[in-house]
Amino acid sequence: MKQGNTDFSLLYDALLCLGSREECAAFLDDLCTASEISSINQRLVVAKMLSEGKIYNEISMTTGASTATISRVKRTLESKYSGDGYRIILPRLADSEKEAE
Repeated sequence: MKQGNTDFSLLYDALLCLGSREECAAFLDDLCTASEISSINQRLVVAKMLSEGKIYNEISMTTGASTATISRVKRTLESKYSGDGYRIILPRLADSEKEAE
């Protein structure tokens, strides 16, 4: 699949090959800096909290995310042109959490 002129198929296929949290952690550690992984995780937590109806102050205090980051994630979640990834993964994560209980 392409985004602009760049083909990301190898990356997408690599992510699909991972079979456990440990494998995912090892791959991300090799691929990204600790700061990049932290930023990706923060955006995902922000998206989850927004989808749960949490307010900006609570999200910022819990995650350390700036209001700019929270706003950016919120715009993505609410956009009809983007946010498909969040709309796919957030319900699956919620289902996974329910199953773990």
